[in-house]
Amino acid sequence: MGESSAIADMVAQQLQSLLQAGLYDGAKLLLQPVQPVDAAEAIGTLPRTLQALAFRLLPKDQAIEVYEYLEPDVQQSLLERLRSGEVLELVEEMSPDDRVRLFDELPAKVVRGLLSELSPAERRVTAQMLGYEPETAGRLMTTEFIDLKEFHSAAQALEIVRRRARDTETIYSLYITDASRHLTGMLSLRDLVTADPEDRLGDVMTREVVNVTTDTDQEEVARVIQRYDFLAVPVVDREQRLVGIVTVDDVIDVIQQEATRDLYAAGAVQAGDEDDYFRSDLFTVARRRVVWLLVLLLANSGTAAVIASQQDVLNRVVVLAAFIPLLIGTGGNVGAQSSTVVIRGLSTQRLQALGPARAIGRESVAGALLGILMMLVVVPWSAYVSHNWVVAGAAGISLVAITTLAATAGAALPLLFDRFGLDPALMSAPFIATATDVAGVFIYLQTASWLLVRLGGA
Repeated sequence: MGESSAIADMVAQQLQSLLQAGLYDGAKLLLQPVQPVDAAEAIGTLPRTLQALAFRLLPKDQAIEVYEYLEPDVQQSLLERLRSGEVLELVEEMSPDDRVRLFDELPAKVVRGLLSELSPAERRVTAQMLGYEPETAGRLMTTEFIDLKEFHSAAQALEIVRRRARDTETIYSLYITDASRHLTGMLSLRDLVTADPEDRLGDVMTREVVNVTTDTDQEEVARVIQRYDFLAVPVVDREQRLVGIVTVDDVIDVIQQEATRDLYAAGAVQAGDEDDYFRSDLFTVARRRVVWLLVLLLANSGTAAVIASQQDVLNRVVVLAAFIPLLIGTGGNVGAQSSTVVIRGLSTQRLQALGPARAIGRESVAGALLGILMMLVVVPWSAYVSHNWVVAGAAGISLVAITTLAATAGAALPLLFDRFGLDPALMSAPFIATATDVAGVFIYLQTASWLLVRLGGA
């Protein structure tokens, strides 16, 4: 990853120097051997005034590949700067899935204009894919695949693959359909190459085909490809007709997008458009953060309310206040650990085998054990600092109760969200920490008050 970025940086520096000096032939030669993804990154880092100039120096085939790797804002900028004929040719030649992703980023008026100018076949495919729900297999798939028939011989199939290979996203997975385009089987390119030339595909194909439907969530598509180590997975409609495939490179993008979204949610940051966060202006950045911070601020007011309600016991033993940050901080940390483990287990589907009840019980016991272990350190230290064994006892007892509660909440709340069909990552560490703060302060001060009544020690 670092090496690729270094190549792109080097190309960008040399390209900018050549373009500014007017050495366009040199810039063209520089870009020729560069991989499309590196060329896209290099062009994307150029000043806006030079991006269109650099892009025009690319040969047509390379330009289409490079354009598909560009960031959405750079793609839009180039559409505005290129002549209408160049734009139409570029959009027409893009693969359907990349074209749909581009249209998702463009204003509706621009999309309607571009759609009307596409060829009838490309317009039909693009309109069909745009009709599917966002973040589903139908929106993610490409319609560029090779389908064969059971009556084809291996030799005939190889000839078809050779003829259509250049216009297809992948040839390593081949799909067999009947006259109504129902998916009946599949075989790999290796199976086809090693088959006897006279063999019928119906005799050598695999009939049990793992597939997804057009409305399958993109995360589930990613799990299917990961589980079966596929290079592509077929997508069928409700009538089991083969309508497209989702390839592993698109799934990698989904995994990155979903991981970014979950990380933002875990940090109580409104996600926005994932990777554009660091390209956003400061007002947008602040707006995304302030929403959750205001919610957390209101929730944290509960902690202040609990402390205010226990003013009598704090007035009697002021040193009790010194241990509040220690207890609620520990509770928040334990809760964050539990929620992270459970959310990750839900994401990878490893937790389903354990079951929700056992997962919560396991974390509760872990929280109690952690509390007991830390109590062995906290009680003597608290007694030394406060010179009051009642305070030390209250801190120790509360610590075990708080860590048990925090671990239980950290495990249970994400599972509860998942049960109701909500994103478990929304039950993020800051929310669990805030809830634990309120409960933890209440437990601590109530325990101290009870001990003071029973044992004295003010």
